[in-house]
Amino acid sequence: MKTLYLIGFMGSGKSTIGEMLSNILGLPHIDTDHLVEEVYGQTISSIFQSDGEGTFRKYESEVLKKTPSLNHIISTGGGIVEKEENTLFMKENGIVIYLNTSFEEIAKRLEDDQLRPLWSQNVKEKKILFNRREKLYEENADKIIHTDNKSAREIAGEIKVLFE
Repeated sequence: MKTLYLIGFMGSGKSTIGEMLSNILGLPHIDTDHLVEEVYGQTISSIFQSDGEGTFRKYESEVLKKTPSLNHIISTGGGIVEKEENTLFMKENGIVIYLNTSFEEIAKRLEDDQLRPLWSQNVKEKKILFNRREKLYEENADKIIHTDNKSAREIAGEIKVLFE
């Protein structure tokens, strides 16, 4: 089976669904955000603060290209689609699944989140970011799964059915 790449905005459930799919399908799971932190020995927040978003995006691309192209579940960071080299890599090496979540649902899920650097902006800036990325997610997805008002188990089940 080709690797499954989960894309979507921050808070869409990529990490949670990735872990759940890993258990259901018996495939290893890699979270690119965790991998960046592991490889570079810094939290994402500290990378953003000390070196900026550009450096983080560079690190993100580097770790993505080291992920296996067979029999894995890869949860990506919300901004992975910002670089065309990343979307091309995912499309060439696996199946890209977009966890489509509304802005309102994201806002509810991340209401108390203080760890995501780009979520600390004002609402107008968050919506601009969301709208820009939403187009990129849709353009690069092989499959779109709508996640609003669904449990993680339901979403993982929908994805599993696609590959039976």
